[in-house]
Amino acid sequence: MVCMTATPAATSTARRVLLAAPRGYCAGVDRAVIAVEKALEQYGAPVFVRKEIVHNKYVVQTLEKKGAIFVDETEEVPEGSIVIFSAHGVAPVVHEEAAERRLATIDATCPLVTKVHKEAVRFAKDDYDILLIGHEGHEEVIGTSGEAPDHITLVDGPEDVQNVQVRDESKVVWLSQTTLSVDETMETVDALKDRFPQLISPPSDDICYATQNRQIAVKQMGAQADLVIVVGSRNSSNSVRLVEVALGAGARDAHLVDFADEIDESWLAGVTTVGVTSGASVPEILVQGVLEWLAERGYGDVEVVTAAEESITFSLPKELRRDLRAEAERLNAGAEDSAPGK
Repeated sequence: MVCMTATPAATSTARRVLLAAPRGYCAGVDRAVIAVEKALEQYGAPVFVRKEIVHNKYVVQTLEKKGAIFVDETEEVPEGSIVIFSAHGVAPVVHEEAAERRLATIDATCPLVTKVHKEAVRFAKDDYDILLIGHEGHEEVIGTSGEAPDHITLVDGPEDVQNVQVRDESKVVWLSQTTLSVDETMETVDALKDRFPQLISPPSDDICYATQNRQIAVKQMGAQADLVIVVGSRNSSNSVRLVEVALGAGARDAHLVDFADEIDESWLAGVTTVGVTSGASVPEILVQGVLEWLAERGYGDVEVVTAAEESITFSLPKELRRDLRAEAERLNAGAEDSAPGK
């Protein structure tokens, strides 16, 4: 068991680990993963999932072992089957494709992504040009763009701002992918405002609370760490951002790993303090594996760096709640019918 302490290391030569808090699963990821698990329990295997439910190799492999089948496109799902849409959200055309194939859908889109979708629809209805800050090809960006393809222009970082063209500079709004670096996003927004002084901001910050909290924790930790290890998959946008934030905060070195056995011992050369965190789609078991790996090499003193407390939870997708409720009512009715005296 890894030793956990809240007291700072007494000397600069003592090997220690700074463990970021919060880290790992956010409410949207937790909801999406549980949705797949509950669907498998409720309906039995197989249950189809369009795209990776969340961007984490371990999570996907674990759900596959339980009977989930991951596909890239809706057309790969047999007609009449159950399909779950990932936490990253889908465009309206995907819902239409599912209806055409008579698929029973469970929409596990993160509610914070859904909020951005609704903003896009509302601003498009009012005929605004929408500048969507995000990374080209990311599933969340594809889904959001699909809500208003004739009104949305993707802006992939500050260097892309010079290429943006709008119809009316007095009717321009920016939205963003929820998993970006806060600092890079605001750099892009500032560049857009230089070009379009009347640019409108969304009614609330699009970057999700969990992404922001994890980046704040890494900034605090990275300023003190020689090496930062971020647990997360390479297709996880928020995990990749954590590596960038760590380096920007002053860490000498930072690496992204899926599992502890991917850590290169050469990274520890001359390292006194190791920072450890994980992306929002990473289960805690993988972080514990990294802590154990480090403890075996002399880094057993763990100090938690807390940047924020998180208590947000999201209810399961409505389709799943409906069927689980109906099943519970059926079982309760059966129990009453079999009770003595009935």
